Amino acid sequence: MKMRKMMAALCLCVTLCVLAPALGGEHSLFYTYTALSKPLNLTGIYEFTALGMLDDRELDYYSSETQVKVPKQDWMKEKMEKDYWDKGTQSRKSKEQWFKVNVDILMERMRHNKSDLHVLQWRHGCVVEAENGDSKYVRGIDEYSYDGAEFLSFDDENSRWIAPVQAAEPTKRKWDEVSILNTYTKSYLEKECVEWLTKFMDYGQQELRKFSPPEVHLLTKRSVTNSKKLTLTCLATGFYPPDVEMQVRKSTTSLPEHLVVSSGVRPNGDGTYQLRKSVEILEDEKPLYTCYVNHIEKEKHY
Repeated sequence: MKMRKMMAALCLCVTLCVLAPALGGEHSLFYTYTALSKPLNLTGIYEFTALGMLDDRELDYYSSETQVKVPKQDWMKEKMEKDYWDKGTQSRKSKEQWFKVNVDILMERMRHNKSDLHVLQWRHGCVVEAENGDSKYVRGIDEYSYDGAEFLSFDDENSRWIAPVQAAEPTKRKWDEVSILNTYTKSYLEKECVEWLTKFMDYGQQELRKFSPPEVHLLTKRSVTNSKKLTLTCLATGFYPPDVEMQVRKSTTSLPEHLVVSSGVRPNGDGTYQLRKSVEILEDEKPLYTCYVNHIEKEKHY
């Protein structure tokens, strides 16, 4: 409310073009495991976490604090049996111990000070192309990073591990010598992961089909750097899915992106997203500016 008082909203015209949302196109299933070398004693930051994501939606979550794998979607809780969560919890506990051991191994190999914070992360999953109810494997990812830098990744096509840094060479050689490990990794990415992804999409299709149109506002306020100018902001918020196109237009011409300050698409925290684009303008030219937003469901001009 305070922001609305500070900024003037201009609504010039609205054009709607309704499209039916679909579950076609690319979809992904990824799991990310993150281990810290020591506790930080910060709220919401744990020594070990595991997060499952279907596209951009959280599926399940585990932390070293709760020690339980829990559903993050109501339909996951309803559809998946108790045995699924029990086995998932045991699997996460095993991985937590594996990560704890291997963070220590990497710190010694890197000759890093154990009093400093270090992070080991594993991300694996698959991407499919969905069409007419079928899911076609597109690509798989199985990769490790250490302190934010790529450490080891799986070459799915050639069934081998890639070590971009010298410190990863011992692990690469060890894992490549175990052919059954590479066979399993390739099979998981190309088959098992695709099967789980397809199953989850089938279970959650009603929820996944839900969409939310953007609320679009054109806002202006006095520039903080130049009192003779205004900062004009196009704001689109409350939309899902996150794919959106936004342009700031002067008359009928879209401004080049290098002249516009963009926030990038950001989560709102309620499952929807927002995007802001701003530009400084002369006050008397304000009526010439409009916002154009194209979303999967609606196209709007403001």
